[in-house]
Amino acid sequence: MTTPPDDLAAASAASDFARTLSAQWQSQLSGEIIGLYLLGSLAHGGFSRRYSDIDIAVVTERGLEPAALDGLRAQAASLSAELGPKVSIFWTDRDFRNGRFPPLDRADYLDHAVPLFERERVTPPRPSLEEVRGYLAGAPFTNWIHGAEAFAASGALAPADRKSYLRALLYPARFVASFMTGKMMSNDDAVIRLGEFCPPGLDTGLIQRALDCRRAAADPDALFPARTHLPAQVAAIERFVINTVADWR
Repeated sequence: MTTPPDDLAAASAASDFARTLSAQWQSQLSGEIIGLYLLGSLAHGGFSRRYSDIDIAVVTERGLEPAALDGLRAQAASLSAELGPKVSIFWTDRDFRNGRFPPLDRADYLDHAVPLFERERVTPPRPSLEEVRGYLAGAPFTNWIHGAEAFAASGALAPADRKSYLRALLYPARFVASFMTGKMMSNDDAVIRLGEFCPPGLDTGLIQRALDCRRAAADPDALFPARTHLPAQVAAIERFVINTVADWR
């Protein structure tokens, strides 16, 4: 799919912001930083001017104390009132043992990380497919189910919930693609991969409509009546996980 020009311009602005921010972080953390990297849609494509986060990985010698992490977030917010709140920090130590760096994001780091600053390239072991599947079937899956159930029972879509609602509609594609490949990919690529891995009973038309909404940077209010389909989407993914794991073993 062709990336809309407005998204390309927004991705360029977000990348420039991240580079400026990384220089400030280097000054704040002095010699602790091993590397700073772009992850997510700024690294592997599919950045949305409205819906994407600015994912930045921080690899340091010993990880980050809470006060240091708060300081990084404060610098992001002070640098840009618009882009600062979009920054999502993934952080770890030299050995990738501590911090916030889930298996799927480690795979994204290995496959797509774009250096903002790099004193040394640290390469953790690649997460196995089993490890990625275990991670996805845990908190990410549970959180999506709870969110989907809450939206299905809701009578109105608050403006503050538009982003999370659209993500709830798109999540089955992201989940299936990563569950089958062990890799992180864009929403566009994940939806394409549904043609190969589509679980029975999954409403792919709804997912495509959500992707179209995201690419247009539109409000998902017109899709809110489809919230009643979310329990069926959850059931389809639950069956998919059970059947896939059973066949794999």
